[in-house]
Amino acid sequence: MKHSTHVENPDVILIGSGIMSANLGALLKRLEPKLRIQLYEVTDELAQEASHGWNNAGTGHAGICELSYTPNRGPDGEVNVANAIKIFEQFEQSLQFWGYAVANGMIDTPRDFINPVPHLSFVHGQEQVDFLKSRHRGMSAHHFFREMEYTTDRDQIASWAPLLLDQRGNVPIAATKMDGGTDVNFGGISRKLLAWLGQQEGCGIASGHRVVDLENTASGWNVSVKDLATGQLRHNTAKFVFIGAGGGSLRLLQKSGIAASKGIGGFPIGGQWLVCENPELVAQHRAKVYGQALEAAPTMAVPHLDTRVIDGQRSLLFGPFASWTTKFLHKKGSWTDLPGSIRPHNLLTLLKIGATNIPLVRYLVQQGTQSMQDRMDVLHVFYPGAKAEDWKLIDAGIRVQAIKKTDGEAGIVHYGTEVITNPEKSISALLGASPGASVSVNIVLEVIKTCFSHLLETDEGRSRMKAMIPTYDLDLKQAQHADFFHQVHAEARKNLQLD
Repeated sequence: MKHSTHVENPDVILIGSGIMSANLGALLKRLEPKLRIQLYEVTDELAQEASHGWNNAGTGHAGICELSYTPNRGPDGEVNVANAIKIFEQFEQSLQFWGYAVANGMIDTPRDFINPVPHLSFVHGQEQVDFLKSRHRGMSAHHFFREMEYTTDRDQIASWAPLLLDQRGNVPIAATKMDGGTDVNFGGISRKLLAWLGQQEGCGIASGHRVVDLENTASGWNVSVKDLATGQLRHNTAKFVFIGAGGGSLRLLQKSGIAASKGIGGFPIGGQWLVCENPELVAQHRAKVYGQALEAAPTMAVPHLDTRVIDGQRSLLFGPFASWTTKFLHKKGSWTDLPGSIRPHNLLTLLKIGATNIPLVRYLVQQGTQSMQDRMDVLHVFYPGAKAEDWKLIDAGIRVQAIKKTDGEAGIVHYGTEVITNPEKSISALLGASPGASVSVNIVLEVIKTCFSHLLETDEGRSRMKAMIPTYDLDLKQAQHADFFHQVHAEARKNLQLD
């Protein structure tokens, strides 16, 4: 359904209708009901790019199973789990806000967008088994992960995820498991939050509209917007602009002309999934199972075998497989996006990337030339008994890996996700990749703290934020907050019907 509501001269303009803009718009309107907010989206339907259900894995990234978040061992030889703890805390804020939204009538039917799915890590070979055992020691010692189980027992692993043991040879294996994991349809929650926002006084949503220019002024921003159906060019002004346009963010950031945009380039990586809808196999596997990253693969390409729940239908997903593209957006992108993003200030950076990341280039070429049998060979690492006739290949979304100069040398920087804000705090732009959608509430909360700090300086503002995100001003990682964490965590899961 196309949206065509326009608010002239709002306080805030949101660009993009994905999970970032949806959370930011809903949080701001709930924090200060008088704010006037306008959202522009290039597609006719909302949340159709990176947030769309099939354009990401839907993992509620909480650091539970993703081995790429804990790749390093410390001086004592033990796996460093600090990053997993940090990501869990950030995802907890998403659960709290979404649970609040359900409890307060902003959205309904949480099973439309979030479902309980156990999260497993699975490894094979003695070196990886030792790694996972160390990882479990570190994680289960923290109050976030005290319920995490670890085993090398093949029968136990088979009871958790039978497909992992189907026709598997006699090699050392190990797995960890937590039942508190989730599968999230980020497009689903985005559309629900935006449906609420669009019904609020002083708020408008216009889809099928492309932002084509941004001009900085003394009082904020002049925004030029093109109606793609009629070709009409519309102009609007706002004190604050948020660029949450996924792969389209880089070009808009460049149009803003702010100093922080200089030197930044973008490298698009397409994705593909193997999907299984065979009811017999789908019924056997209820888990998200993550393994070790493939050589030279970007962080977004860690292989995993997942339960997916989209529009009430369960299926299995495996991947991702990368593909070469020059588009920055899946549905509304153009093959000229990559060359069109090249500027004098980022040309050297992009050239150096090609010269210093030969393994990544080789990986992308290899991925793009794979046969179905090649992809099945990768799946067999997880599910040795998989048959090609049960799986089909589908296209997924596009991730634009942000690239910047680092310490005088160019390199691909795996941000996770980074927000760039100008010194005047009148514009913020989102760049980066995983675990962005999962920790989106934490990300936009930082935008609010930076650019709307005055809303949190009053007792009323702090009280409203505390109601939405009870731990927003706490370091929940600290042991003294363990009891409070378990209290609010249980309340959020209850509201979201995850138990």
